[in-house]
Amino acid sequence: MEPSTYAVDPQPTGPPWRLWEEVGEDTAARQGVYAPVYAVSFGARDRIVIAPGDSRSMTLIVEKCEGYCRGVDGRAGPNLACVECGRAAATRVDDCGSWQTVWLEPDAVVRRPSGRPAGPAPDWDDLERAEHRVPPVEPDGSWSRRWEAAVGVALAHLVAATEGRPVTLPAGPVAELLGHAVERYLPDGPGARSVGLAGPGIRLPHPRPDVLLVPRHPLTGAPWRPLGDEGVVVPMDGGVWGYLAHHPGETSPMPATGVLPEGVLRDDYPLPPHPWQSLTPHSGAFAYTLVRLPAIRAPRLRGYRTTFR
Repeated sequence: MEPSTYAVDPQPTGPPWRLWEEVGEDTAARQGVYAPVYAVSFGARDRIVIAPGDSRSMTLIVEKCEGYCRGVDGRAGPNLACVECGRAAATRVDDCGSWQTVWLEPDAVVRRPSGRPAGPAPDWDDLERAEHRVPPVEPDGSWSRRWEAAVGVALAHLVAATEGRPVTLPAGPVAELLGHAVERYLPDGPGARSVGLAGPGIRLPHPRPDVLLVPRHPLTGAPWRPLGDEGVVVPMDGGVWGYLAHHPGETSPMPATGVLPEGVLRDDYPLPPHPWQSLTPHSGAFAYTLVRLPAIRAPRLRGYRTTFR
């Protein structure tokens, strides 16, 4: 989370957990899980996530600080208590491999105005700004963790939208950056569905592709849709979509082989960072998203359902 921002997860999260065998398909569906998983969360809905630096007046509950490596992962439930009253109020997560977050318990906090004037709410126009775009490569030359997660989520929606059928990606940044990830989860073969990029600030492809990659609204998270269009859309992280739609175009983040391709700058110093391998979507983000889409119950997706346990 960016400083001074928050998000709300409408799905149940965290403990208590119940095994799939104990829960059953119908009860799991009411918890928002539509394919067999090891355990189903029966934790609170509408937990609020903030950046750790924005938390105040809380202290760690030492006996609830379990973790896998060198941090805490929240497996035992809320591990932060209010300094004033001692009530468990939030869960700090900072174990290796996890996003640094603080999750506030919805029944332990109250929303109150700060008294300060509110800034303008973000809108679709923000996605066209250069500062909103998320570069795919970190300064150290590794792939962006946000990209890995965002591509995993988008691919889950793409698999559900196409029922696991082959797809063709548009030439350019989409095919270059997402091609390897798509090949990882979708087959080759005839009958491919066409995929196009659409959203604010760019022209809608014509003819309309079978599936549109569109951004999520920067405030509400709702996917963008062309006016009056009822076709299939696959939502993407707005910052990732912004980079794909308004790619700066100076250099490719993919390593060049053979002769220098058109557009690659020579004699750069320092050299632009290039990952040593193709972009791989985060498998956890892919699985977490796909099991929460009702379309996973389609017969054609049976093969995907066997991989989540």
